[in-house]
Amino acid sequence: MSDITVDTWLYGELARYGGQADKGSYANLQVRLQAGRTVNDLLAYLNMPTEARGITFINGQLSAMPGLQPDLGHALRDGDRVAFFHLQAMWPFQYRLGAAAIPEMADAMQASQDHGLHHTYKA
Repeated sequence: MSDITVDTWLYGELARYGGQADKGSYANLQVRLQAGRTVNDLLAYLNMPTEARGITFINGQLSAMPGLQPDLGHALRDGDRVAFFHLQAMWPFQYRLGAAAIPEMADAMQASQDHGLHHTYKA
């Protein structure tokens, strides 16, 4: 089975999971994984608990946010760009309905009673 490379960005306090790539406020790693690996496998590679991340984008599409992380089984492809933002990162509330999302996230938001929209999140 061939390998893939995932362009991985870690923002804010998540940069510490980037090891030597940690620049303080961000880290950028080119992570090599076996083909067919998922977001969950990328998190395991980084040794980062899924609960540590806030908003997540895959190739510019929303894939997760606090309390709604349906992307764990999303298969990654060679050249994908994954951006993990820390829990304190703010994203304008009004953009959530208009943001492009991976299919798993769109389905989870639609199925959620509140459509994944919160003003605040509880730990």
